[in-house]
Amino acid sequence: MPGPRALLGLGLLVAAGGVRAGGRCLNRGWGRSRGWERAPWCGSHRAMHGPSAGPGPRGLRFLGQDEAQAIDQELFTEYKFSVDQLMELAGLSCATAIAKVYPPSSFTTSRPAVLVVCGPGNNGGDGLVCARHLKMFGYEPTVYYPKRPSKPLFEGLTTQCQKMDIPFLPEFPAEPALIDELYGLVVDAIFGFSFKGAVREPFGSILSTLGHITVPIASIDIPSGWDVEKGKADGLQPDMLISLTAPKKAAQHFEGRFHFLGGRFVPPALQEKYALNLPPYPGTECVLQLT
Repeated sequence: MPGPRALLGLGLLVAAGGVRAGGRCLNRGWGRSRGWERAPWCGSHRAMHGPSAGPGPRGLRFLGQDEAQAIDQELFTEYKFSVDQLMELAGLSCATAIAKVYPPSSFTTSRPAVLVVCGPGNNGGDGLVCARHLKMFGYEPTVYYPKRPSKPLFEGLTTQCQKMDIPFLPEFPAEPALIDELYGLVVDAIFGFSFKGAVREPFGSILSTLGHITVPIASIDIPSGWDVEKGKADGLQPDMLISLTAPKKAAQHFEGRFHFLGGRFVPPALQEKYALNLPPYPGTECVLQLT
């Protein structure tokens, strides 16, 4: 008779719509520091700043929480962007950055399975958009979305994923080893730059589990659970961070290998007003690798 872990695994696989195996990305090995070894296909990149540096060598500015919120509000009120418009651009940027670092061909199985964990706010919405684009890029995303707002925007994003046959897990895998077995990458879309205070359940348990997995984590804008300005040394330590609009001060404490800037939608006048000093995006790219 199968044990509890086997039964849990079977239940999650059925919920995900069939048996699948994630598999780690190729050419990646676990070191004692719990960091992935650089894969040969990662190539060279321009280093804009170090993990503990202030503004980078080109003056890139790191935003405090109030500044980030003010820029967001100005995009909505003065520039007349809509929430769903910016969410679509942000989610596409995240999926694009992920595809550059962890392409489907780098997974060790033919099913590049990705677990996208979404929170109750706009960061979770970014995650839903990201999951949809990852599906279009050839990945096999699965979403865990435990606290769904009863708003048309989020209901629509959920429906779009469901119509694209992206499964939603009814419960979160409690064992880190099970996530390692089923998925090759986890996207952290739980909390964004508006987060403050204590982490409430079920997200406290989720973050605790994610802190013990060995597959890489890609965090959207802020590693979930971090103070937006001070970071969190004993918190989630993602392999990848995708800063949106402009990096937040917490990004100065990021020690993972890949830091990207996404969301190529900030008008020049707004960049100048807040002295963001954003580096130029190459060509028609919607993301830029910072480190």
